[in-house]
Amino acid sequence: MLDIKFVRNNPEAVKENIKKKFQDAKLPLVDEVLALDIRNREIKQEVEALRAEKNKISKEIGALMAKGQKEEAEAVKEKVSINADRIEELSVEEKEVEGKIKEKMMIIPQIIDPSVPIGKDDSENVEIEKFGEPIVPDFDIPYHIDIMESFNGIDLDSARRVAGNGFYYLMGDIARLHSSVLSYARDFMINRGFTYCVPPFMIRSDVVTGVMSFAEMDAMMYKIEGEDLYLIGTSEHSMIGKFIDTTSDEEQLPFTLTSYSPCFRKEKGAHGLEERGVYRIHQFEKQEMIVVCKPEESKKWYDVLWKNTVDLFRSLDVPVRTLECCSGDLADLKVKSCDVEAWSPRQKKYFEVGSCSNLGDAQARRLGIKVKGADKEKYLAHTLNNTVAAPPRMLIAFLENNLNEDGTVNIPEVLQPYMGGTKKLVPIK
Repeated sequence: MLDIKFVRNNPEAVKENIKKKFQDAKLPLVDEVLALDIRNREIKQEVEALRAEKNKISKEIGALMAKGQKEEAEAVKEKVSINADRIEELSVEEKEVEGKIKEKMMIIPQIIDPSVPIGKDDSENVEIEKFGEPIVPDFDIPYHIDIMESFNGIDLDSARRVAGNGFYYLMGDIARLHSSVLSYARDFMINRGFTYCVPPFMIRSDVVTGVMSFAEMDAMMYKIEGEDLYLIGTSEHSMIGKFIDTTSDEEQLPFTLTSYSPCFRKEKGAHGLEERGVYRIHQFEKQEMIVVCKPEESKKWYDVLWKNTVDLFRSLDVPVRTLECCSGDLADLKVKSCDVEAWSPRQKKYFEVGSCSNLGDAQARRLGIKVKGADKEKYLAHTLNNTVAAPPRMLIAFLENNLNEDGTVNIPEVLQPYMGGTKKLVPIK
């Protein structure tokens, strides 16, 4: 959410930003907010004048009563009553106007970073850099479900009977591999100085609206019936929510946290949930990283975060690339974002396995995350997040890139301690 003062002083810049995001339907919101802002300030000025007049009249009443002029004092009291009624009327209107301003401001997108490429959707995202040589072996790579089934490692049919499409049972070596990757990702981030955290897996509505746009909320979140609680779609939600309505001393920053959680997503409008695969699913587990920092340090931390993911995947012998998200592919709260994509030898192309985002002060403004500087002045923090590893997509990339022609799967050296020393998985079928 933008600062109303910024919108007031830079309406054309806000409109231009909306155009860059190809959201022209939101352009009228700027003028609507400005008109409401004018009315809000008029109300405040009138209330202030009425209260000043009330104080003045109160003194007059006291003076008249002291002189024994009770009739004159009663007449003046009537005027005080009229002013009090007007103040009450204006206070009700003020609350309504401020509610409308907030509602519209929550929809106006954050100002994107000047470095963001302009484009309508993800088809216009820009490749930044490749890491590792993408190899296509001289043997056919089976579909990821077939690889998993060769180890008796997945059961989609039972999951479909129990929970429906978009769920799965992981079994045996594949289940152990899944847990090992998450444990390795946890320790990888701890070794890079991040504090490990297991957060709440449900959050209240004020946290939900603080960390994401209404459109994202509708497409992703599962609500607990009869409760003001939502299942998290990623631990970033509850991790950023940890700092709601807090003011931290500047010397405490940055907060660098890595968190494990299950994730639950409706995947509304997503295609392929009924397909025989686990690219898009309703439930998965993830290791995440978040940073709360000073504004001038967020660009530095943005680069640190996406490089962490690249380094993790390369340590597991998975080639990756980074893509700069264009303006039309940025969620409304994001200032800048890039995707990390892993190489798929079977598809002979890259696919998304993580996303790194700098949200500037958008989440901090909504959630009231403040910093107190050395001069005792308070300002809004910046927040960032990035995926460390999110099986089962991460498993797809791992299995395809470490598969041998005989169906065995190599376990990279860094992962072997988490697999009980196993160096190679051998298929059962």
